[in-house]
Amino acid sequence: MNIKPINILAIESSCDDTSAAVLRDGVVLSNLIATQKVHELYGGVVPEMASRAHIQNIVPVVDVVLKNAGIDKKDIDAVAFTQAPGLIGSLLVGACFAKGYAQALNVPLIAVHHMQAHVLAHFIDEPKPEFPFLCLTVSGGHTQIVLCRDHLDMGVLGETIDDAAGEAFDKTAKMLGLPYPGGPLVDKYAQLGDPLKFQFTMSSMPGYDFSFSGLKTAVLYFLQAQKKLDVDFVTKNMNDICASVQYTIIKMLMNKLHKAAKELNIKNVGIAGGVSANSGLRKAMQDAGVEYGWNVFIPKFEYCTDNAAMIGMTAHYKYLRGEFADMSISPTARAAW
Repeated sequence: MNIKPINILAIESSCDDTSAAVLRDGVVLSNLIATQKVHELYGGVVPEMASRAHIQNIVPVVDVVLKNAGIDKKDIDAVAFTQAPGLIGSLLVGACFAKGYAQALNVPLIAVHHMQAHVLAHFIDEPKPEFPFLCLTVSGGHTQIVLCRDHLDMGVLGETIDDAAGEAFDKTAKMLGLPYPGGPLVDKYAQLGDPLKFQFTMSSMPGYDFSFSGLKTAVLYFLQAQKKLDVDFVTKNMNDICASVQYTIIKMLMNKLHKAAKELNIKNVGIAGGVSANSGLRKAMQDAGVEYGWNVFIPKFEYCTDNAAMIGMTAHYKYLRGEFADMSISPTARAAW
């Protein structure tokens, strides 16, 4: 008996990237991302401009991703979308499109939590982690340690109580006069600097929680003091400043991750989210794998940042369990797991 394959169209529109993907039985056939360069002029994402760009991009992006996958829309078995968290205007564009598309095709609608999808990006390609699996999800808006017992059974063990690690990178870049997005530039300069040149105090939060607001303030006061002594301090020390700040952020992340892995006796450990593309963090994970005997999992760069493939992968597991959304569902800017 021939079993019909499951074809899922996935939409991701939580921030400023419009992405669509097509998956067949959990295998990515096509994944496309349309970026919005206009935000570089403003030093950050402008929500209203982001939502308008999603409206312009979503139809052509979906059209191209279907053609690249060699799939006709009549063969789509379900439509998935990012339901939360994110910029509400951006989420609304994706949600409305997904609802309309699902209704037109008379197929199920699947709502996906963005952070859960980041974790499940690990299951797009081989090797795939075995459970239990510990994942450090790090992005511009979130920093969490997640315990994964199964594909759809996850729990947040700890998270930032204020700013996310990605925000600490971006705000540091802004203080250094680097253009948006600044996080990747901090990483670039850090590779050329001395990570121990300047010392910054690490926050000591209880349990598995994080705090990065104090580090941001420390960097600000440090730069202000040094520039009073030498107006060209930043230019002369760019590499070392970036290396020192990056070292501190990564050390804070890895300390908590190691604490959780040790106390829970878990050897399958990974990272996810936009900041997992950081070269320093990736190396720290690989080094920790050797030191602690971890089985380390790091997604490909294309699946670290916001993308629809991870939304589709999450939707695949939800489809198998019959976890479909009602058409009355609404996107939410903030939502617990």
